[in-house]
Amino acid sequence: MRRILCLGDSNTYGFDPRSYIGARYPEGIRWTSLIRNPETEVINFGENGLCIPAAYLFPVYRTLLKRYLPISTIIIMLGSNDLLAGTPLTEISDKMAGFVQMVKDSAPDSDIILVSPPHMQLGEWVQSQEIIKRSSELGSVYKALADRLAIFFADAEKWHVSLTYDGVHFSEDGHRAFATGILQSLPGNKTEESSPSGQLTDCTQEGVNTK
Repeated sequence: MRRILCLGDSNTYGFDPRSYIGARYPEGIRWTSLIRNPETEVINFGENGLCIPAAYLFPVYRTLLKRYLPISTIIIMLGSNDLLAGTPLTEISDKMAGFVQMVKDSAPDSDIILVSPPHMQLGEWVQSQEIIKRSSELGSVYKALADRLAIFFADAEKWHVSLTYDGVHFSEDGHRAFATGILQSLPGNKTEESSPSGQLTDCTQEGVNTK
């Protein structure tokens, strides 16, 4: 069975922006549940508010990765919260380079896909054109980084992922569009269709629940 591990922030977790208490879209809406099939286990390690982890957190992620080996593909989509916090693109690139290298060292036999999130839009959370501009530049930064580190790259801006009123989080249609795009980007995948049955694992700070 193929195992895919997804490292990301609230858009990987499946945060529902209509909620004020951190609720998430149900299974069947979240993109991580839409990419599974009977031959694929998907491990969702998305966390609301997560920035690119600093080096002092690397031992936590090494333990996580080693726990789930062998992993066929590791999907990394982070950087949105760094942008919202005002982190310069050069610093985001450096932080991501260190994080990706740690992932490569911890799971040397896994394919790694670095995903550039869809560009932010004006909304409740995004009221600065400067943030939108830097968001639109993140793809080229990540593409150069992926080329340098010899990993896969995917630009989610090309997938027409719709966002909600806040300008950051995926809508339900956005999750479906993202799932279609990431399926087409998986190494060795020749179909964009995924069965609703299969295995999905959600990992949170509180523990691991297998559904």
